[in-house]
Amino acid sequence: MLVRPMDPADRARVVEIAGLGDQELDVDAELARSWARIWTAGDPVVAFLLAWAVADELHVINVATHPDHRRCGAARALLAELLTHARANRVRLVVLEVRRSNRAALSLYRSHGFCAMGIRRGYYADNAEDAIEMMLAIDPQSGQILPGRDEIALPEV
Repeated sequence: MLVRPMDPADRARVVEIAGLGDQELDVDAELARSWARIWTAGDPVVAFLLAWAVADELHVINVATHPDHRRCGAARALLAELLTHARANRVRLVVLEVRRSNRAALSLYRSHGFCAMGIRRGYYADNAEDAIEMMLAIDPQSGQILPGRDEIALPEV
């Protein structure tokens, strides 16, 4: 699947996909931030990933796939590209929050080595659902993913 940095021509499609999910996304504001990185997957775009680069960390803000294209590998391809970017830029830590109920996302992140570090109670404004905080440590010199362990129990995925 084609994964590339977001092009301004992708704006409408990214806004559409974001609007189908559970979070609003101000694409223009994100594009204006020097620390924001947005990648898209598919041609036409079927998914996107937004991350913020802060010092030697990446914080995944949003991963969204059009409902008609879920379970087709788009999110997996985006996450793989994010980790390639992380290694190339000597990122030490990748962090994210995920809905406790989002078993597909939990499974995806676990398959890439992310560990559950904590819970943010009532994190999501739409229904006060808890978020699971996840982290992936990377050796900035070798680019190898460092082994970690869950600090909290996760729902079965």
